[in-house]
Amino acid sequence: MKLYYSTGACSLSPHIVLREAGLPFELVLASTKTHKLQDGTDYYTINAKGYVPLLELDGGERLSEGPAIVQYIADQVPAKQLAPANGTLARYRLQEWLNFITTELHKGFSPLFNAAMPEEAKALFRAKLAERFSWVDAQLEGRQYLMGEQFTVADAYLFTVSNWGQYVGVDLGGYPNLVAYRARVAARPAVQEALKAEGLLK
Repeated sequence: MKLYYSTGACSLSPHIVLREAGLPFELVLASTKTHKLQDGTDYYTINAKGYVPLLELDGGERLSEGPAIVQYIADQVPAKQLAPANGTLARYRLQEWLNFITTELHKGFSPLFNAAMPEEAKALFRAKLAERFSWVDAQLEGRQYLMGEQFTVADAYLFTVSNWGQYVGVDLGGYPNLVAYRARVAARPAVQEALKAEGLLK
């Protein structure tokens, strides 16, 4: 498999999941600024959407959208319990988390990375993210991970997205459960490996 990624972007989530799964894969850097690969290939010829992540399967099929990709990876290695079994209520709970992270958190950060966005508007987005993270913090009370004691693909995604706060003025220091949770996730060997591979950890 090949994972097309951009350093520190949402593609870090499937990158972590691939390492947690122990599956062989190749990392291919795709710049979100130039939309070119390191060999000069136009990334739009690989993914017409132009963004990461994109997972190319061994048979040549390509899968886009992070929440779909991480569930696909998890289902290749059910013994790792990175996602509950399909058809169970727990699986829908996982999808509930993935949907929340992608729509309420991930998309909430997008305007903050836009240089053309007025500061007044950014303040509104920061305030909305603060509300959302306050809710997440409450959900983490007494839990090791989002789904309880078991690390899942939703944790890889929340860790990735919450990482962006430091770059755009979203302070997570006031959420003790979230801070402790982030430290737990960051300490996982697969997460350390992914961060090092992307140059995010020395």
